[in-house]
Amino acid sequence: MGKKPYRKVVVGGTFDRLHLGHKALLRKAFEVGEYVYVGLTSDEMVKDKPYAEMILPYEARLRDLLKFFEVNGYSNYRVIKIHTAIGFADRMKSLEAIVVSEETYKGALVVNRAREERGLPPLDIITIGLVKGKTGAKISSSLIRAGLIDPFGNPLKK
Repeated sequence: MGKKPYRKVVVGGTFDRLHLGHKALLRKAFEVGEYVYVGLTSDEMVKDKPYAEMILPYEARLRDLLKFFEVNGYSNYRVIKIHTAIGFADRMKSLEAIVVSEETYKGALVVNRAREERGLPPLDIITIGLVKGKTGAKISSSLIRAGLIDPFGNPLKK
């Protein structure tokens, strides 16, 4: 494996019901970064999301992430609990890039604005396309929580 383009990259999210879209995002982060910082949203932060009451608690979401990393042989990471959309990304000087989906691209711009305000260099933004399921709709945790699709994007019979 050749040298990766970045030393330290960041990726963030709720990572509820770890699905193909999440996995694509995380795989991309490990593909481009030698070390991956994962900002995992706190339980307080997810209260306003669709079907929030069905979001798995932080500890369960963390366990699923760690299991995914283990299965894929990733060891060069650190998961950090975040309480805001920016998390630690505006304070960690050594970060070089942020990995987002088309949908969360705006969040990367917010992070870069916050970094600039603190006199830090902006992060390179690496964007992956949305992962679509069998129905052609994007795979999302809210659709999974709503019982409409499974984590692979297969429609569920009502």
